[in-house]
Amino acid sequence: MEALVNRLAPGLTGRLSKEAARLVSEQRASGELSPFACHDASAIRRDLCDRDRDTLLRPAFVRDAEKIVHLPAYNRLAGKTQVFSFRSNDDLSRRGLHVQLVARVARDIGRALGLNPDLIEAIALGHDLGHTPFGHAGERFLNDVFHERTGRWFFHNVQSVRVMDELAGRNVSLQTLDGALCHNGEFEQQAFETSGLAEFDTFGRVVDSCWRKGAEAISHLRPMTLEGCVVRVSDIIAYVGKDRQDAICAGLCTEDTFDDGLGGAYNAWALSAFVADIVEHSVGRDRIEMSAEAFAEMRRAKRENYEKIYGAGEVNGDFSREVSELFGELYEHELAALRAGDESSAVFAHHVRPLERRLAHYGRTYDWESDPDQTVVDFISSMTDDYFMATCEAAFPHVAGIFPSRGYFLPGVRA
Repeated sequence: MEALVNRLAPGLTGRLSKEAARLVSEQRASGELSPFACHDASAIRRDLCDRDRDTLLRPAFVRDAEKIVHLPAYNRLAGKTQVFSFRSNDDLSRRGLHVQLVARVARDIGRALGLNPDLIEAIALGHDLGHTPFGHAGERFLNDVFHERTGRWFFHNVQSVRVMDELAGRNVSLQTLDGALCHNGEFEQQAFETSGLAEFDTFGRVVDSCWRKGAEAISHLRPMTLEGCVVRVSDIIAYVGKDRQDAICAGLCTEDTFDDGLGGAYNAWALSAFVADIVEHSVGRDRIEMSAEAFAEMRRAKRENYEKIYGAGEVNGDFSREVSELFGELYEHELAALRAGDESSAVFAHHVRPLERRLAHYGRTYDWESDPDQTVVDFISSMTDDYFMATCEAAFPHVAGIFPSRGYFLPGVRA
């Protein structure tokens, strides 16, 4: 099969140089992790309990990955938008698939570089646990009302840390939490160096600054491990081509829409070209880096996605003004229920009480009373698309007909 060629980045062939291939082969043959990898023995946890100690069968970061995939928040990713909402098309990606794709890309890079594959997997699987319903549109709508009320900022990567560290109480390692915090793919870089972070007190101050300062703080985050750096760049690699395939599948774009001429095949090209380029420029080094050509092409492709997919009229049309306003209405509705102590309300029955029961198992509590705004954000951000719509329809009589509805059987197709 003839290799794919991107006419806008002809130098990115998806192949390693002889020297890089030799270094990767030697690293693989050694059977050891790279000197720059994060070893299981380095895992840092808040609670040094026997339950979470390394074993031969369950090393530290395997435990983290297993903790994450058994969380309700992970299960709900299958019901949350990646890019397209309100479409009856089961072939379009949901956020649950996205995190698996990130893990797959990151493990490929990490394996070649001799990094810790279990830490990579844990970070990748946990990085979007705090995402809202309806993808980045929902994130923006929730942030708007939260910021207006409190002056704080909502970003899904910061909420992902809160989900693992506070709402789940599962004693997840600092390395995994840090990787999730620093993953935000909206802030791309050509080279990533580690931060030197080594303890929870500093991490707590960093997280707090993200709530208070938003993008001002988040744009300067650097992961503490190379594994976290790999997941951060893999997040973009995983979605930049896949989102294009979904846009074509949804009928928003065609194979001829994109400037590079690859259409949906850009995904296969990107997975090969960007991975090889990163390995080429990172193997044997204490940083993760890509070439100037690869970085420029990644930025170009991402910008084109924004112009032709994310910012296109049809996608934005999924979210009428009424839908965006529902985030504010629901926020006030749940806040009022909390303040009234209405135990029959969904915020208690489906959020506060179940969290309290799960946390009690680990000797933890959910302090929902001291910060009702944060509790409402915890609840709304945890919702799947369908749950959000069902809640709004049950709470607000005027909602009928607001949410777009598209059946599987379009004109010309019958059951």
